[in-house]
Amino acid sequence: MNNTGSDEHPADDVRNWSFSALSMDNTGYSNESSTSDEDMVEITGATLDFSTTEDVPPLGREYGSGDNTGMEEVDGVPKLMDLLDEPVPGVGTYEDFNTIDWVREKSKDRDRHREITSKSKESTWALVKSVSDAFSGWLLMLLIGLMSGALAGGIDISAHWMTDLKEGVCLNGFWFNHEHCCWTSNETTFQERDKCPQWKSWAELIIGTTEGPFAYIMNYLMYVCWALLFSFLAVSLVRAFAPYACGSGIPEIKTILSGFIIRGYLGKWTLLIKTVTLVLAVSSGLSLGKEGPLVHVACCCANILCHLFTKYRKNEAKRREVLSAAAAVGVSVAFGAPIGGVLFSLEEVSYYFPLKTLWRSFFAALVAAFTLRSINPFGNSRLVLFYVEFHTPWHLLELIPFILLGIFGGLWGAFFIRANIAWCRRRKTTWLGRYPVLEVLVVTAVTAVVAFPNSYTRTSTSELISELFNDCGLLDSSKLCNYDNANVTKSSNELPDRPAGADVYTAMWQLSLALVFKMLITVVTFGMKVPSGLFIPSLAVGAIAGRLLGIGMEQLAYYHHDWVIFRGWCSPGADCITPGLYAMVGAAACLGGVTRMTVSLVVIMFELTGGLEYIVPLMAAAMTSKWVADAIGRESIYEAHIRLNGYPFLEAKEEFSHKTLAMDVMRPRRSDPPLSVLTQDGMTVGDVESLITDTTYSGFPVVVSHESQRLVGFVLRRDLIISIDNARQRQDGIVSASRIFFTEYTPPQPPSSPPPLKLRGIMDLSPFTVTDLTAMDIVVDIFRKLGLRQCLITHNGRLLGIITKKDILKHVAQIANRDPDSILFN
Repeated sequence: MNNTGSDEHPADDVRNWSFSALSMDNTGYSNESSTSDEDMVEITGATLDFSTTEDVPPLGREYGSGDNTGMEEVDGVPKLMDLLDEPVPGVGTYEDFNTIDWVREKSKDRDRHREITSKSKESTWALVKSVSDAFSGWLLMLLIGLMSGALAGGIDISAHWMTDLKEGVCLNGFWFNHEHCCWTSNETTFQERDKCPQWKSWAELIIGTTEGPFAYIMNYLMYVCWALLFSFLAVSLVRAFAPYACGSGIPEIKTILSGFIIRGYLGKWTLLIKTVTLVLAVSSGLSLGKEGPLVHVACCCANILCHLFTKYRKNEAKRREVLSAAAAVGVSVAFGAPIGGVLFSLEEVSYYFPLKTLWRSFFAALVAAFTLRSINPFGNSRLVLFYVEFHTPWHLLELIPFILLGIFGGLWGAFFIRANIAWCRRRKTTWLGRYPVLEVLVVTAVTAVVAFPNSYTRTSTSELISELFNDCGLLDSSKLCNYDNANVTKSSNELPDRPAGADVYTAMWQLSLALVFKMLITVVTFGMKVPSGLFIPSLAVGAIAGRLLGIGMEQLAYYHHDWVIFRGWCSPGADCITPGLYAMVGAAACLGGVTRMTVSLVVIMFELTGGLEYIVPLMAAAMTSKWVADAIGRESIYEAHIRLNGYPFLEAKEEFSHKTLAMDVMRPRRSDPPLSVLTQDGMTVGDVESLITDTTYSGFPVVVSHESQRLVGFVLRRDLIISIDNARQRQDGIVSASRIFFTEYTPPQPPSSPPPLKLRGIMDLSPFTVTDLTAMDIVVDIFRKLGLRQCLITHNGRLLGIITKKDILKHVAQIANRDPDSILFN
């Protein structure tokens, strides 16, 4: 423990030490609580109470039925009170921006489960309660799936309608989007299926014409004005009601799942505002997606629904199992990819993922996908966002351009992460961060003004990706499909490679400009104070690059089919190259470069498109993309944002290869003052309160005496404060001179002394300890795999110091030549 004074540790930099428990049999943790539900709507700590004083009950006596608890008369001395005979509200909970103690939370749950199992044999009612407890997890998954699916369907429908609102309005009913408005019209043609008398552009409504420069300018102005209105509403609502509703949410979800507490991040206000502002932000035309934020929305649903079940409300570790499943639900409803969602949660966001969480994630993702399919937000009776139907199998030699797309995706991912983090750091340290509303409005204005003239940037990003993935048929009206069809027979289902028409070359120029624009504007957009996902913009960048390469390959094959690379498999008049497939592979490569996903990415992509036979090209591109991006920088965009925000996240993928020992990292160092400790029976209430006032530490080791330094246990600062305050209120005579005992049995006190206070019940009797010569790579592994908050260091049984999670993160940062003071929380 660094004991150099509180001036070195600002308020948000407090050292946070808590209980750890290795043995579950001697902790005496009870599972009853008096914390109100209102205090726990946000991510608050689970309430931990103690209904027994004897942490090591003598053999032959029933657990927790000790006879020396409660108020006692000892040789005429005032009554000795064991404070924790009854649950004390707040004892064992966690403060905001603290890390939970996984070992303690798991031990609590095991004790609770053991108690329920033993009682279930006593009566039928207890058996019913045991069955309902076992079933509650599945019921909770059902509710999360239903709620998340319904919200996602509402977000999809609303965003589609508001995106079209920027271009015009439906006269049949303003609540119809463009597509639905023209569905029932008898005056649409197949070539111009978007034009019908019921849909009016703003120019047609305001100045009465759709042609000419005035109509174009009027539509342009209305497009920009609607975009600015939507983004202004989004950023204002976030700023006023739920600051945590901005951004993607995935970096924070990863941190929360690793055991960190951010109160309010998954609360009801965040859910409400994120749902509304996500629709507004997507509709404004900004270069962002709704897929990442939908993971945050699903986790908010899960956290709120957890409060219906005591098992999850009172245990932070159990709640994080539910949040892992909710992350899978988020991806399931975002892409219509339930299996990909489960793999995403496992590969990308979860810290602790037991087998039962895998099954429950699968069930919840299934329910969510079914709910979304019932709502049918895309209006095509399909669950997938970008359904494709390619008629041509891919050839082995095409792996070369697929791998090139993988290299492009890796380079783009590495560039994007560096540029975005540099911009976000600039936002934090300059005037930009003080004017979030102005920043959003300026970026929206630039996006709308530049996007409108180009039809590929004016349309919503999802529609753009859908068009890029599409395989051209004879009746397609897209510019990308304007080939020379002179030699094509109408009856043919498989179209041969054809020479590109003038419109295709125009479209390629427009797509090239759109690619540059998307690459640059996404860097600035991600991280602004509005909900912003990264999946769709990354897919769009890759899809544009892939489609351009695909058209290039197609024309090469048409004009040079006698080249070595085409000879033997691409004869004249054959359908050899599918540009839409290249767009799909490019999209996967770019998303992989930014997020470093591999298995889950490939599964999401084939679920997203239905292109099951194209798994090998997707795998080749995803793997190449990861290798290239990892060669430039190891971090994904989410890990980079976690580090930027200073969250205490111990990355499981990083290797720790340096030869340092626990004594090199522990506190106090040689030049520091000695360790602040409590003695088991030699301190008064006043001494303990002085120690709490003079230090900023969040926990104290308990030793036999200052001379022996033999370790007895560990006590949380928060529990000490709550317990002493509670004792002063509940027992007369507790004053500063009252002695505090952490021993099992209390010696008789002189008749004139004030009543003592027994606090053994709040002490962790089995704190995790290692010796001073333990290698740091082993210590880091222990912290990762057990989810510890702190570890005590001993030498020949004597207490030497302490290592916290924050000390380890600072040590890792120093080794990597990063600023160790960038770790803000513990």
